[in-house]
Amino acid sequence: MVARYERIADELRGEILSGAHPVGSQLPSEAELAGRFAAARGTVRQAVAVLATEGLVGSRQGARRIVLGRTRSQSFAELHSFAQWARANGYRYGGRVIAQRRRPASGSEPARLGSGEVLEVLRLRSLEDEPVLLERTVYAGWVAAAVEGLPADCESVTKALYESVGLVFAYGEHLIDAVPAGAQDARLLGVRRGSPLLRQRRVTTTHEGRPVESSDDRYRAGSVAFSIRNSIGANPLVREPGDLRFER
Repeated sequence: MVARYERIADELRGEILSGAHPVGSQLPSEAELAGRFAAARGTVRQAVAVLATEGLVGSRQGARRIVLGRTRSQSFAELHSFAQWARANGYRYGGRVIAQRRRPASGSEPARLGSGEVLEVLRLRSLEDEPVLLERTVYAGWVAAAVEGLPADCESVTKALYESVGLVFAYGEHLIDAVPAGAQDARLLGVRRGSPLLRQRRVTTTHEGRPVESSDDRYRAGSVAFSIRNSIGANPLVREPGDLRFER
């Protein structure tokens, strides 16, 4: 069952994305929203916090929040898969495996994934029926069989693995930079070769710190934006030569 605050967040999100609440305007106060939805203020507060996490509204300023934008923004405040983010934002999404194979781990993979054999998967993701993301994911050997058992058009690998083997993706480290599209990138994403792509490299582990996957994800320019909120006491950003590292 969908929680009450999620239903309220869905309705408010739809209004923001449709332009009913223009960028720069203020959302109604918690008291006004509570009256509108006949809900407790705590429930409304949870709903608005979801929108803040997605980058649609700003941090609290007095009793109201400011609408920041209507872009497809993904926050790193919580660890979400592409499918989880797309579903939460009300977008149509899909995915299909282009190729996958088992192979010996190479380079830094044995140390990074703790595995001598890995499963390499090339997956194309779509948003609103358009190709937007190319995932090159390398899975540790211990989870390879479970991934191989998923259908090629599995919409959410994260959800499917949780339902099939109880796997929870708990922690992630992300590197973000820009790269030119190679021949394969250009063909699958429908862009010119050499076009800029937003690249997110990540390593994900379980609650116990067991490595699950290492991935090189490339987004078509203009398809999504990432938001990062930090403070002096949490979620530090560490700047390194040539890339921006976000540590969890």
